[in-house]
Parts: sequence; structure tokens; C-alpha cells
Amino acid sequence: MRDETRCVSRVEVSLKGFDTLAVPVFRASTIRYADAQSFATRFERGPDDYVYGLYGTPTHRYLEQKITQMEAGTRTVLTPSGQAAITCAMLCVLGTGDRVLIPDSAYGPVRDFADRELSKLGIAVIYYDPCDMAALTRELETPTRLVWVETPGSVTMEVQDVPAIVAIARACGALVGCDNTWASPLNFKPLVHGVDIVVEALSKHFSGHSDVLMGSITVCDEKLGLELKSFIGRMGINASPDDCALVMRGIETMAVRLKHASANGIKIAQWLTEQPAVARVLHPALPGDPGHHIWQRDFSGAAGVFSFELDSCSSANVLAALDALELISIGASWGGTKSLLAPVSVKALRSARPWTGTEFLLRLSVGMEAFDDLSDDLARFFAALKLRAVTGAVSAA
Repeated sequence: MRDETRCVSRVEVSLKGFDTLAVPVFRASTIRYADAQSFATRFERGPDDYVYGLYGTPTHRYLEQKITQMEAGTRTVLTPSGQAAITCAMLCVLGTGDRVLIPDSAYGPVRDFADRELSKLGIAVIYYDPCDMAALTRELETPTRLVWVETPGSVTMEVQDVPAIVAIARACGALVGCDNTWASPLNFKPLVHGVDIVVEALSKHFSGHSDVLMGSITVCDEKLGLELKSFIGRMGINASPDDCALVMRGIETMAVRLKHASANGIKIAQWLTEQPAVARVLHPALPGDPGHHIWQRDFSGAAGVFSFELDSCSSANVLAALDALELISIGASWGGTKSLLAPVSVKALRSARPWTGTEFLLRLSVGMEAFDDLSDDLARFFAALKLRAVTGAVSAA
């Protein structure tokens, strides 16, 4: 064998006695076949066998099966982001002439996708009040293909009554899909409550380190699962095996991280209720929250993600005052080790029920930092708010 050939030839290495605790990373575009006949009949292989790298490697199968177990489903497919999981799930089950109901509190990019893309396909998009069951029941009197649920809403934290929504939708022949990213399957299992499709933004709690983009779609119905798998393959969508391995590594600490973030998040939320500039705190785990009773009934825990609203006097200075933060970063997403705060304007994202609060809600994702350090940093923010309010009053005088 010439050196040029030797450079590209594979050598056989024994794996006998090698049993790693880590998930092996299998990278592949091309799959090698034992003979020509195997290649000619490759599409007769089972849905979990290997045909081409686009359709997954053993690393993908590890993660798919792990998520399927956690969600109590039968099949999981992976996507390059949480948004891709949502859009692929919708595009797979919806067609021209269909109707989809989306909660007014849904993740902003979902509304943008529905308005710009679903409408072009001749799919009717209706936004509904996430907590008005009577209104939802009336909407379902018109034939509907899919009811989308996001509980709690990723900014305004409305907790939806999933069992009740499932019962109404099922009676009308509609599918129910749920974005479960806030709770993760550790704190809520939508499929157990009758939901047909559950999506997760694995970028958040699952990966846990703010360095991976990935999403998942899990179902109980095998036929629907295979339809989703085929659809995603036809769309040419794939997640990186390296990212799959990172998510698998993140899952190993997920329960510990989520427990810590939840506990500190509740403490911070309670601390915020005592701050004079705070008009209200939106956190389902707080007894006074409108969705607390549903959260307490259906969920086994909380995330360290919630929002709070400033009073009308303070809200005018919020963006400038946020620059006083030294520990908490300004940014989107959640579920990482480092705390984040995002000022979100809600008004433009509402149509079923107009938003009557102040312009900005502040969504906080509590990370792994100590409670005292986080409260000290937020205290700097409130001090900056107060200073700007005083300075503004003096200037006006």
C-alpha cells in the first residue's frame, strides 16, 4: 500500500475492554456499506438504522432515547434549535386550509413565524387568551388542526390548564402541541397529561451552559413520530453530533442545576416583592400568582426563570439603570449557569387581550450564583433607578 493510500485507509482498533462513562461522539456524513446490495437496499432499513449522516449517528440515538425516556414518550427527533423544533412540528402537521390556535403569550419568534410563514401557506392562525377556557372552547367550535400551548408563557408566565385544554381539543379532533422549555420534563411531562407533541429548547436547561443550540420534538404516537422524522429528513435538518454530546453531558447535571436555580429563583422573587419600585412579580411558584394553583397541581417543581414589573415611575428609567448590573448579564435565553436579565416589551406581542402593564417586563433567569451576590447586584440596579428618578425630578424642577 502506498503512503497516499495509507493516509486515508482506516485501521482496525479493538474496543474490547473499553467501556466509557461518556457518550461517544460519532461524526459522519457518509455511512460505509458492507457490499453493493446493502447500499442498493439502504432505504429498506429501519427508522433507527443508519443510512446517511443527515439521518443521525449513534450519538444522536443516545440523546433521542434519553429524551424519549425523560418525556415518557415513544420517539424523539432532534433539531438545530428550539425554534426549529416548534416550526418543524407545526409544518409537519399543518397544511393549506388548516387552522392553528396559538396562545397570546407564546414565544415571540413563534408569532413571527406564524404571521409571516404559516399565513403564506394558507394556514389560518388564531391567537387566544392563554387562560380564558371559555374563549378557547368557542374557538374550537370551528374545525381546528392544532392547539399550541406554552406553559408558563416565556415572558408573562401565564400557566395554562393543560389537562382541560387537552380534553376540549380531543373532543373537537384537534392535536395539542406544547412548548415545555420552562419546566423541562423534570418538572412537567405534557405527554402524560395527554398532549400529542412536546418540544424543548435543549439550548436551555438541558445543555445548561449557554453554548449549544438544539431542540427536540417528542411524541407518544409512533406513526406521528415517523412522520416527523421523515419530514425533518426531507427538509435536510440535522443537529451536530458534537452538540448532542454536549447536551448529553448537560443532562447529567440538569437535576442539580434546576433544583439550585429554582430555589434561588424563588428566594429572589420573594426578595423582589419587598422592593418599593417593583409593582408585581410574575412567578407561578409564588402563592399569590394567578397560575399558582394550576402549577401546584400539575408541576413537580419550578425553573429559575420569572419576570417582574416595575411601577410606572421607575419604568421610564429602566434601560439606563440596567447598566448598573455587574454580575447579571443582559441577554436572551435562560437555563445556563450564569444569570441573565432581559427587558421585554410585551405590548406588540399581544392581540387576544391587550397588554395593560408598563412597557417593559424584566425577565430574570437565575443561574448558579449565590443568592446574596444576586440580590446585591439587583440592589445596585434599584439604587440606579432611584438615583435617576431623583435626578430627573431635580432637572424637571
